[in-house]
Amino acid sequence: MKERFEVLDIFRGIFSSLVVFFHMSTFSDTPVINNRFILNCDLFVDFFFVLSGFVIAYSYQSVSTGEELNRFYKKRFFRLYPLHFIVLMAFVAIEVLKHFAAPYVQVNNLNNPANNVTTFLSNLFLLNSVKLPGVNDVSWNIASWSISAEMIAYLVFGITILQIGRGRLGQYRVWIFAGVAIASATVMHFFTGTFGLLYTFNYGFLRGITGFFTGVLCFTTFNVNKTEIRNKGNGLFSFLEILMLATTITLVCYGETFKTYGFVYLAAFFVTILVFAFEKGWLSTQLKKSKFLHTTGRYSYSIYMIHTLILSLFNVVFFRVLKLPPSAYAYMFIVNYAIIWVASAWTFKHIEMRFNVSGKKEPGKKGWWVW
Repeated sequence: MKERFEVLDIFRGIFSSLVVFFHMSTFSDTPVINNRFILNCDLFVDFFFVLSGFVIAYSYQSVSTGEELNRFYKKRFFRLYPLHFIVLMAFVAIEVLKHFAAPYVQVNNLNNPANNVTTFLSNLFLLNSVKLPGVNDVSWNIASWSISAEMIAYLVFGITILQIGRGRLGQYRVWIFAGVAIASATVMHFFTGTFGLLYTFNYGFLRGITGFFTGVLCFTTFNVNKTEIRNKGNGLFSFLEILMLATTITLVCYGETFKTYGFVYLAAFFVTILVFAFEKGWLSTQLKKSKFLHTTGRYSYSIYMIHTLILSLFNVVFFRVLKLPPSAYAYMFIVNYAIIWVASAWTFKHIEMRFNVSGKKEPGKKGWWVW
């Protein structure tokens, strides 16, 4: 039976919006934005990794030939890369314009050391989540490191399930998926000394692979047990939904304490996604009633990819030119987010959908909206 997973898509929109507020906190000085929860909302990037692993494993339960692997990766590439490339070019244009404008107006941070030829190439080729010589920070569109990690995770997943099929190792797939997740976390620990969710431009790809294959295991758990679990009462699901959402919020609030123990968040996201995938609880019912949340879920990739660009421009106009104080974000965050949301509606329609090749479904492949 075709699954919809509407609530998980809604979560994608909600959590991408929370990442927007996390980056707003750089410019703001108000408890509305600068609070313990929002200041740790970068952790929801790992929710995206786990969720992507879940839905990709749902859509691609087997890849049996090199041609299928090529088609899988091509679809994923055209789903993510066009918007990434266009936003990257927009950041390059801004850097050039800053130097033209410098003789006439004051330009802060005229020469950003993170934005250079090396980091441009690493962004262009989606290697900006890999430790490279001379790269010491996130650069250009700072959110795009996770897209690099995602694309690398796709490649590892595609090769893994291809080899499972060729080697007739289906009965061991759970152990293989777990092995990839553990191996990635172990390698990250070897290089960094921690299992922390702290790495972006350097070892972010290992963070992404670990989260992604946690999501693959989550789907496998769902798929094996869904018939039995669906027979459980709605009341139990309502309790579990509230419990897991409260647990997730609490863990995020204490991010400073637990970020170095990344498996804590991966476990929480695993269970949260598993519970909400059934959409049987009261919270799921309420979330699905909101057309705005459904639409935000569809726009989530655009929201995530363009928000740092718009945040920077918004900050220049309202806080440098118009001289609003940082405390004005107590209400200006609504205006800023609204601009990002409307712009995302445009990029979704004219960039994401224009280049998306997943509209033509392959035989045997289930439809799902995924980054």
